[in-house]
Amino acid sequence: MDLYFSPLACSMATRVALYEAGAAANYLEVDPPTKKVLGDGSDFRTVNPIGLVPTLRTDEGVVLTENAAILQYVADRFPQSGLGATQGIDRTRLHQWLCFIGTELHKGLFVPLLDRKASQDVKAYVLEKNLSRLDYLDGYLEGRSFLLDHFSVADAYLVTVINWTMATPPIELAKWPNVKAYHDRLRQRPSIARAIAEEFELYKAEQARKKAAA
Repeated sequence: MDLYFSPLACSMATRVALYEAGAAANYLEVDPPTKKVLGDGSDFRTVNPIGLVPTLRTDEGVVLTENAAILQYVADRFPQSGLGATQGIDRTRLHQWLCFIGTELHKGLFVPLLDRKASQDVKAYVLEKNLSRLDYLDGYLEGRSFLLDHFSVADAYLVTVINWTMATPPIELAKWPNVKAYHDRLRQRPSIARAIAEEFELYKAEQARKKAAA
């Protein structure tokens, strides 16, 4: 399968999931400003017209978009990995957390804060309105190792999103000790440590390209 990604973006969650599953994949880096696929220079928008990562082309040639859907596909495709939840309330809980991370944290909190064009007033409003999401998460994680009763694709997504606090100084993770402990612990997990190390190097190269083009 082919995973289209950008370094340290939300697509890293799928990389983590694939590493956890021991699945073979081609990792195709997309340059965010130009939407070009590095290596062959093709236009990523011919694969995903919206131009957003992650995008996954399955072994059967089906193109999937949207992080939550791709993560659930990987969990279902590799059930032996234990990354998903098979049925009943556990599967519903997995959906719940993927939706919470995607809407309340990823899009609701972090995207506006990471937007260089957003005004300080907008960012202040976002912080005032949405930091309560981290309060809720901190309370939930007290005494828990994972979001479910085992490591799942939801954890892969959450760790990826919490990583962005390194680029959002207004969010001091120490204010949410359970979230911080969870993040610190899971960053040591082999699949996550490997993904962060690899994508951080690619991210530095991406930033160097931006600087050279400026």
